[in-house]
Amino acid sequence: MAVVLSRIDDRLIHGQILEVWVPFLNVDCIVVANDEVASMTLRQTIMRAAIPKGTRVFFEKVAGLGELFSRPELRERRVLMLFAGSGDALKAFRLGVGFSEVNLGNLHADGDADRVSCTVWLYPEDIDNLNALEKEGVKVVSQCVPSDRRQSWKELIGERGRKDVPG
Repeated sequence: MAVVLSRIDDRLIHGQILEVWVPFLNVDCIVVANDEVASMTLRQTIMRAAIPKGTRVFFEKVAGLGELFSRPELRERRVLMLFAGSGDALKAFRLGVGFSEVNLGNLHADGDADRVSCTVWLYPEDIDNLNALEKEGVKVVSQCVPSDRRQSWKELIGERGRKDVPG
């Protein structure tokens, strides 16, 4: 099994993932790692309906990822791993799920979050989580779609005090 992309995207499975990232990365398996969604059958059913034929999808609680990735049916798969938030990504990494890079895709927010790009809003706890991931050796980048320039999330943080960043 090869995790070809780990991505934090609060929309999880949506058009941008299915129409852009899956074909670009030649992914044949999507793992949604989120405790809430792992227990929401209706939400899973809706997401499954959009999955391209031939692409496996698993909805797993973060604590169950180690067991999931040890299953034989994932050995030959090219996996896109999706986290709904930075806390899930940090927890997964600390539980031994191996990834060397995580992509910030779409993170939306209410309240005291700072808009750091046209698609990424970060709460103070997100900044703490992303700093912790980096401290543990995970590269954190932002790239909405493959044709966008990849940039370090630290480049975005330079704008973090601004609430209105042009999109």
